Amino acid sequence: MTENTFPVYNAEAIVNFYRTEILAGQEAKQLTKGDLAPVPKPETVQTLYMRVLHLLYRFRPECHSMVPMLENIQYPEYHESATVIMSVYTRMRRFLPVCLVYDFSLNDLLAPKKQRTLTILSAIMNFLHFRKQRMEMIMEKQAKFRADLDKLQTYTRGNLEAEKKIEMLTTIPPEQQAEADELAAALSELQATTMHEYQEVNAKNDSITEWKSRIAEKTQKLAQVKVEVTNLKEDITSLKSQIVESPEELKSQMEKMKENVKNIKNSIEETDERVVELQNMIQGVTQAEAEIQQMLSLLQDLETSMNNTKQRQEEGQELMAQYEKKQKELKHLCAEETQLKRALAMKLDKEHKQNIRRQKKREMKEQHVQEVLGQCNQIHQKREEMADKIQEISGETQQLKAKMKSLRDVCSKETEKAQALYDTLSTSMEELHRRIEVHIAELKLNATNISADF
Repeated sequence: MTENTFPVYNAEAIVNFYRTEILAGQEAKQLTKGDLAPVPKPETVQTLYMRVLHLLYRFRPECHSMVPMLENIQYPEYHESATVIMSVYTRMRRFLPVCLVYDFSLNDLLAPKKQRTLTILSAIMNFLHFRKQRMEMIMEKQAKFRADLDKLQTYTRGNLEAEKKIEMLTTIPPEQQAEADELAAALSELQATTMHEYQEVNAKNDSITEWKSRIAEKTQKLAQVKVEVTNLKEDITSLKSQIVESPEELKSQMEKMKENVKNIKNSIEETDERVVELQNMIQGVTQAEAEIQQMLSLLQDLETSMNNTKQRQEEGQELMAQYEKKQKELKHLCAEETQLKRALAMKLDKEHKQNIRRQKKREMKEQHVQEVLGQCNQIHQKREEMADKIQEISGETQQLKAKMKSLRDVCSKETEKAQALYDTLSTSMEELHRRIEVHIAELKLNATNISADF
């Protein structure tokens, strides 16, 4: 007890704890500090121990008096008070080593001391605090286990819903299978036509670039021709100023000028024809550009549809990734569930074994209780017989008391008479003594007179 590992509380703390945690009703109200200090009361200490055993082991206080007695014991009712104390003592001897108290004795029940009872009650108090903490931890673990089971159920439901969504997204219904095949064929045809048109557009763009290069060359040549024409005009003006009077030279120059003008006109006509051709080509190119824009709009629509399909594929991939994660979580939770099931199976087996043992113990207890009840019935019969005897004895005692009362009355009357006689005798004796004293005094006077005469 000197090397205990629990704190020893004072009487106030112990009284408050046992009022709130163990006792109830009138017992809690009646418990005070004076019941434990300075001199503990055995009745209160015994009731506290009984309530602790009832709280921990569900052993009611009434069961302490139900101890089987042998039939050959005389007067078994005399053993009832001792059986209660011995029952509490044996059960506390079994329980207190758990609270690190190993030297519990009968004096702790019959004649408890202050420090000793405070240490034992503080040890029980420490054990009850430890029990309460462990019960709270077990309740928290049970709550976590239930929350994990709820999460597992929600995860399984989410996985099933995700699987259903994936199946809905991946599988095409039979009603829309024909439309899907038609759309796939149309998409393949559109892709082929778009590739062909892209090739044609590229060829036309190449031809347009060639024609643009040719037009640029022709424009350069026209600019050169215009420059030459201006030069020729300047030459003509300069020649007009330097006209020679010879007509032959004039004719030859005029013919040359006419030939040059014809050549220029021919070149201009050719360039006009080429410009018309180029304009026609440009109109065709604009039409081709309009068609290309239409094709581009169709391609944009196809791109949007392809993007939508890609987004759906990405969503499907994300759903698949989530599904894989959920499957991993499910596997992990299933492993935990198997472990928990194993633990539960072990616990259930233990509980089943404990229930079997409890049933056996209950059967043994029931048999024992039946035997005890039989013995109790016999004891009650014997008690009734003893009660009848006691009633007869009480009747005789009452008769004796009545006789004693009558005798006392007679005695009191006789004592009164004797007292009166005693009083009269005492008064008469006092008068006699007084007379004797007077007579003695007279005799003395006479003697003195006689002596004086002599």
